[in-house]
Amino acid sequence: MSTVSALRDLRELLDQRFPDAIPVPRRQGEVVATGVAELDELLPNGGFPRGRLAVWAPRGGATAVLRAACRAAVNAGERAVWIDGDGTVAGAFWEEGTILIRPRSRLHALRAAETLLRSGGFALVVLAGADAEGTENVRLSRAAHEGGGACVALTNGATTSALKASSTIRPAGYQWRRDPRGDLATVDAATLDVRVTALGWHRRGRITIPIVRHELRLALDPTLPDRRGTKNGTRPLRR
Repeated sequence: MSTVSALRDLRELLDQRFPDAIPVPRRQGEVVATGVAELDELLPNGGFPRGRLAVWAPRGGATAVLRAACRAAVNAGERAVWIDGDGTVAGAFWEEGTILIRPRSRLHALRAAETLLRSGGFALVVLAGADAEGTENVRLSRAAHEGGGACVALTNGATTSALKASSTIRPAGYQWRRDPRGDLATVDAATLDVRVTALGWHRRGRITIPIVRHELRLALDPTLPDRRGTKNGTRPLRR
């Protein structure tokens, strides 16, 4: 099957599965808003740039920020996908809305990101746990440009990216929920210091984001079954 045919089939599948979602080419905005007002003020034009590659340094609340952005895209009537390149997310515990893809290897993760970006079916593609190298960054940038969606990679690399961001959790920045005895039980939110840089753009600021809990795989080696009994072999698209 040719690449053109594969992309056409993927678009048809997405239209059938998500009939209410707005196709990316019909969107007029130049950015994908994150749904976090304080963060959108720090980003150029108020969100992640469509048709471009952005990177967010891992750790420091990065996963929570990008999951919030995925939820915002879905709530706005668009599609978002999270590519779990390092196989740490337990799919059975993933929240509804954002599609979760669990590729078999770093190469499969990069290929999945390219294909989904080129399909034009996703407003936001998040690539986690699969650092792109050399020309792989260029390919991701081109795929984002062709499809019109925003691509955000959780990585310390990607020198060709249009935007770079990093965050750190402030000391004592967690907001805790207490149990009936008054002891600290679960984290509800966290306050982050965020730094954003782009061509002619440099911003620093502070944001507070809710913490949505999700289970991680107990077996980090993608070749091993998760100890819950879910194997990391067959990975269908998940809503």
